[in-house]
Amino acid sequence: MTVSSTRAPAAPPELVAGSSFGERAPRGQSPAHKLAERARRLGDRLVAYGLLLPAIAIFVVFFFVPAGYLLYISFYHWGILSSATQFVGLTNFRRLFAQPLFFQALTTTAYYTLVMIPATVFLALGIALVLKEAVTGRRGGVWRAAVFLPHVTPVVATSIIWVWIFNPQFGLANYVLTSLHLPALGWLDSTQWALPAVMIDSLWHSLGLYVIIFLAGLANVPREILEVAQLDGAKRHRVFHRIVWPLLSPTTFFVTLLATVNSWQAFSQIFAMTGGPHGGAGGPAFATTTDALLVYETAFIYDHFSLAAAMSVILFLIILFLTFIQKWISDRVVFYR
Repeated sequence: MTVSSTRAPAAPPELVAGSSFGERAPRGQSPAHKLAERARRLGDRLVAYGLLLPAIAIFVVFFFVPAGYLLYISFYHWGILSSATQFVGLTNFRRLFAQPLFFQALTTTAYYTLVMIPATVFLALGIALVLKEAVTGRRGGVWRAAVFLPHVTPVVATSIIWVWIFNPQFGLANYVLTSLHLPALGWLDSTQWALPAVMIDSLWHSLGLYVIIFLAGLANVPREILEVAQLDGAKRHRVFHRIVWPLLSPTTFFVTLLATVNSWQAFSQIFAMTGGPHGGAGGPAFATTTDALLVYETAFIYDHFSLAAAMSVILFLIILFLTFIQKWISDRVVFYR
């Protein structure tokens, strides 16, 4: 009787430690080889941290340190030209909540944000759809550049042009209104129309960025799904409502979040358009005074830096709260493929 000899299959060799896939080292590896691999991994980490160090240093120096110091002086009586500081606790915050102008600025900023967000989202999305569907070829590139161009123009220079457009006596806006047999408006001289005039300028200046973001989102919508829906006889509005809009929800959430932060920090257009003959920046009669503008005036005009620091802390907390609210909503309505 012959007994057949069988051999167990050879085990696959173990992979070398320290490779790009994180494999284990063979059991018979020498201690010197292990030490060399550890030294190589440590060197790779040091090189990576060295490349990241300039960006981290800039972020720490220009963000964390100023933010920490701002929080520090919000609890002190502090002046830029005074070396003496006095701890006052929550006194600066209590003084803020006792000032009607602070609540008026909060209300103005909230109104500005509530108007700017839907206007930004719907106008940017509408323009992006037109540019994607109706304007193609070389003309499409020209129109995209034209839409994005206002966003890269200097804010102060274009705001001066908008001041001329909204001039109540000889401005272009009132010329158009009177040509259409509509009543002329006071615009920047009116407490009722000054803020809408600033909104128009801000919307014109920032809309191009959001249009480009929506165009990028539309480019990621699978064409195969749209073609199948069209073959099934779905109408264009139904395709948009059932397919395109849900797939654009991450882009819409990002645009909404970005517009919210920018609106609560509105400063440049208001400062440039409402200064001078319109009762000072934020005028007339504080009708366009937002939180960011009030922080600037409190610190650099009235020299109350501690009060401005407390105001900045409150503004930061408001933006942080709104961001968390939007994130909570997005987790329930945003569709990620």
